[in-house]
Amino acid sequence: QVQLRESGGGLVQAGSSLRLSCAFSGRTTSPTAWFRQAPGKEHEFVAVVSWGGGTTYYADSVKGRFTISRDNTKNTVLLQMNNLKPEDTAVYYCASSRGQASEFTTWARANAWGQGTQVTVSS
Repeated sequence: QVQLRESGGGLVQAGSSLRLSCAFSGRTTSPTAWFRQAPGKEHEFVAVVSWGGGTTYYADSVKGRFTISRDNTKNTVLLQMNNLKPEDTAVYYCASSRGQASEFTTWARANAWGQGTQVTVSS
């Protein structure tokens, strides 16, 4: 069973940057994705990276601003978030899936996730 733990959230002003980190443990060769959930809304796909790191997909809303990467030697997946906007405010979760990265764009595909980290962007 994969275990994941997010860190790096905080309160920032619009236009700022944050880097989220996801530490994972357990036997896995799964893709890892970031999702976010704003109050009263469903989980929204943000980005996914394949196990090897060579394949990534992004939501249109973050394309060009966010970058997902991973370092399997450190059991870490990163989400670099630049030019943050108030609409990026949410709890951010990292999650893993048994499927392919190309299929891991919906929360229903997740089979393990962390406790989440809050990101708040003020205008």
